[in-house]
Amino acid sequence: MIKTIKQSCIAVLVSTFLLSNTFAAEQKMEQEPTVNKDIQNEMLKVNRAKKRMEVSNDMSTSVTRQISLEQTITSLATQMMQNKKFNTFKPVLITSFVRLDNFKKTTEFGRIIGESLINELSNRNFNVIEFRGQLAVSINEQGEYYISRNIKKLKNKIENTYVVVGTYSRQFEKIMLNARVIDNESGRIITSARATYLHGLRNDCVLFKDCKPPRTISIVKE
Repeated sequence: MIKTIKQSCIAVLVSTFLLSNTFAAEQKMEQEPTVNKDIQNEMLKVNRAKKRMEVSNDMSTSVTRQISLEQTITSLATQMMQNKKFNTFKPVLITSFVRLDNFKKTTEFGRIIGESLINELSNRNFNVIEFRGQLAVSINEQGEYYISRNIKKLKNKIENTYVVVGTYSRQFEKIMLNARVIDNESGRIITSARATYLHGLRNDCVLFKDCKPPRTISIVKE
């Protein structure tokens, strides 16, 4: 009797185990289509991103009219790289872009272009140097500093380099940018680039932060 009960219990346990495994397998089979679909969706996103990158790279090389500032900067750097006279081992010094009508004036926009080209060219293995480095690190309550525009804190001379210069001209709904790399030793233009940033703004004073203040009405006593 006891033996029969034991055999029955074992049979029940085996049946329960088999049923649980079957149920788990069925659940896995039900979930697999969902998992596969999720993977396919992710792969589709990756392929789309790759295509967009390919188009972006082609535009940087072949198209000089861009609809974003990032694309415009990338286009300038890519165009400058196309000239084989550009010696990547020679130090490269990058300056702020200036207004076409006044070579002694720039804005935050011009400084952003210069700073961004430092990133673009250095990431392309060019020997970009930071000439604004101080002779020492200065520290105050707000932080620590190394780069500066204080002439007294900088080196007096820099070795012969390539110098990246550029201009920008504000046009209706767009900004035209021209860049060139000059050999500081000979004055020869090594390579150049041109791009048009199509911002689409009728009034770009917001971009350049030089909008005129709103008119005010004075209130006086009669």
